[in-house]
Amino acid sequence: MKMKRPHVVPLSPEAIQVFRRAAKFRVPANDLIFPGQKLKKTLSDMTLLKILRDMNAGVTVHGFRSAFRDWVADQINYPGEVAEAALAHAISNKVEAAYRRTDLWRSAEI
Repeated sequence: MKMKRPHVVPLSPEAIQVFRRAAKFRVPANDLIFPGQKLKKTLSDMTLLKILRDMNAGVTVHGFRSAFRDWVADQINYPGEVAEAALAHAISNKVEAAYRRTDLWRSAEI
C-alpha cells in the first residue's frame, strides 16, 4: 500500500468465493493469492492492463478505482469519507488527519 499501513476491505460473499476458488491453485512456497510470474512477487498493474487491452474492455486498471468512486457517489448513500477510506486515500487536511483514527467500517456496515 502506498500509505504504508494496513488497509482493511470488507468483502462481499461473491468476492470471498473468488478467494476460496483461487486457494485451490496456491503454490506452497508463496503466500500470495494472485502471484506474478516471479516467486513472492504480486501481479503487476501492467499485467492487468494487458489483460484488459486484450479483452478490448475499453477501461484501465485505475478506471476500476474511478468507477468505484463514481458508484459510491451516484448509487449508495455513504459519506464521501467512507469511499475515500475504501480507496486508501490520504486525508489532505493535516488537522483532520491527526484526529480521525477510525477506519469508518463500523459506521458503514452494509
